Amino acid sequence: MLELGWGMHKDMNAQPLACLPSLPGTYVLVLKIFQRQEFSVSSLGTFAAEPGFYLYVGSALGPGGLAKRIGRHARAEKKCCWHIDYLTAVATLDEVWYRVDDARRECYWAECLKKLHGATVPLDGFGSSDCRCRSHLFHFQALPSHRVFRQRLVRLLVSPAATIAVKSAADELVQQLELGGTRR
Repeated sequence: MLELGWGMHKDMNAQPLACLPSLPGTYVLVLKIFQRQEFSVSSLGTFAAEPGFYLYVGSALGPGGLAKRIGRHARAEKKCCWHIDYLTAVATLDEVWYRVDDARRECYWAECLKKLHGATVPLDGFGSSDCRCRSHLFHFQALPSHRVFRQRLVRLLVSPAATIAVKSAADELVQQLELGGTRR
């Protein structure tokens, strides 16, 4: 398993995203909305985005990894294919938090963001149409601490009870088989 560590990219004005690795990983887009905006988000309907920070969790496991996926999200001109494309069209990309890792961890990260102080789910189903999470998008009035997020994420990942709670059914079954148990 590839696990090279954490990163945070803050300076979005000077060579945006040039330092991101072309390796697989999980990321959080930190987006800022300055005034209330309403817009359509594909099949989810109309989204009334209030001012504040929107943190979106995604994964980049395909060719080009984090650099390619986040680079696409940062582009102004693109076809809207994913839920996040509709939000990046009206929001300002403020920061990117990421971890190089070849495992699918976006649901773990979403669970952790959901538990941070001040988190609300602004639109059910956003970014989570291929999993059982309520959402992969969270709204905050004030930007949460990257350091606190990382600390909580590490605690979540090492807690067996929490780990099982946020895994997909397939991952849960694999873990139980590895432990020699059966699914009830």
